[in-house]
Amino acid sequence: MTSPFVLGVDLDGVCADYTTAFRTSVARQRNVEPDTLTTEVTWDFGEWGLDRESFLAHHRRAVVEEHMFATMPPLAGASDTLWRLSDAGVWIRVITHRLISNWHHATAVADTVAWLDDQRIPYRDLCFLGAKPQVGADLYVEDAPHNVEALRASGAAVVVFDQPYNRHLDGLRARSWSEVEDLVVRAVVDSGRAYPSPLPLDGLAGAGDRLGGEPPADAQGLASDRPEETRGPA
Repeated sequence: MTSPFVLGVDLDGVCADYTTAFRTSVARQRNVEPDTLTTEVTWDFGEWGLDRESFLAHHRRAVVEEHMFATMPPLAGASDTLWRLSDAGVWIRVITHRLISNWHHATAVADTVAWLDDQRIPYRDLCFLGAKPQVGADLYVEDAPHNVEALRASGAAVVVFDQPYNRHLDGLRARSWSEVEDLVVRAVVDSGRAYPSPLPLDGLAGAGDRLGGEPPADAQGLASDRPEETRGPA
């Protein structure tokens, strides 16, 4: 039996709009308007006058006090695209760091799971770790430059999800989830696995409920009986 194609999916900067959420929080903490903080940021947010210590302080408050991981806006197309890939048999493995504030892991994990459910993101595995080359996947979707470089150094195939701080990287790049989908389909076919033609949305039993309401009992967001940086979050 052919093993499923595993797609390793990052959250912050790939599925969730971390920059917008963190910008709103930092502006609130500083009592300034968000538009005074540029969205054209490098990885360490130096454009906002942050160093490592001040980043961690702002990030901890955003996560612990404001529950940023539960309320971050999603990036357009992530849920629908991942459901189409999942319906086609792609194994979705969410891989994120996020556990950088000591003694507050329970908040980070609980809010992450709640966000995934609220945003209807399908997945079979949810991994919290920084060393992403340790997690087996056939293809990764990643925005963090250091993670992209580490994955590629290990021989992994990576799609760079376009963000201002990673535009110096070459190789496969997606500027939208539509482009991610095209690259994943191509990778599945190139791997020798079959990729079924997508059905129209109204032809999928329960699809309306799945994308707009409660997921079905066998949805990937539920427990499965089948197998498996640091600016901070990844």
